[in-house]
Amino acid sequence: MPELADDLWVRRFHSVSQSRMTLVCFPHAGGAATFFHPLSTALKPAIQVAAMQYPGRQDRRHDPFLKSIDGLADGCFSALRPLLDRPVAFFGHSMGATVAFEVARRMRQEIGNAPATLFVSGRRAPSRNRKESLHTRGDEELIAELKVLSGTNARLLADPELLGMILPVIRADYTAVETYRFEPGPVLDCPITALIGDRDPQVTVDEAQDWSRHTTGAFKLRKFSGGHFYLADHLRAVVGVITQQLLTRTC
Repeated sequence: MPELADDLWVRRFHSVSQSRMTLVCFPHAGGAATFFHPLSTALKPAIQVAAMQYPGRQDRRHDPFLKSIDGLADGCFSALRPLLDRPVAFFGHSMGATVAFEVARRMRQEIGNAPATLFVSGRRAPSRNRKESLHTRGDEELIAELKVLSGTNARLLADPELLGMILPVIRADYTAVETYRFEPGPVLDCPITALIGDRDPQVTVDEAQDWSRHTTGAFKLRKFSGGHFYLADHLRAVVGVITQQLLTRTC
């Protein structure tokens, strides 16, 4: 693997020296790189996983929060540049899907290449805007939303001290994703595969289908049983989607 510009941003849990493809993973709001450790384990040795670690969480908890998608995308793109001269694909979940999309746009504009595939999970298309303002509301409403999505450990939500540590970064991420507005521009030319849970309150089939408008490449929509964090119950199936899409391109 090439030397990374900033290892604060990019984490690799397994060294896969023979891999011909790197899957760069972008976490959800409040999420960290470690969310993708199980995916990295499942994909090795065929595919190297590089997970993004945004500022303000885990070992980066003292780094200033970034409260915009553009800020997160700029930071990710800068850190990833040494990787982008070899085959890469992007996988983003929830907020991470929007960040991954914006990094792909920067990659196409600045380097002239696009990811082998853009996997967008649990997120509506960038052009499908909802009026959301949870980031402006009180802590109780924010905690209630986290409970509905079932992606945060219940013990964390019940511990006032831990809540005090995680709520600021979650609020910053919600600010980023709820204030994001898609700026029209050249569409991507890479394949896009959208993955959603059939009971996810954050995205409908129709909203996910509109990802097809953001590329001239092939588009696929895969639906799984479950809610916003369907991945926890369908890791093997998600791995199958990823490997089928990527390994057939590198054989």
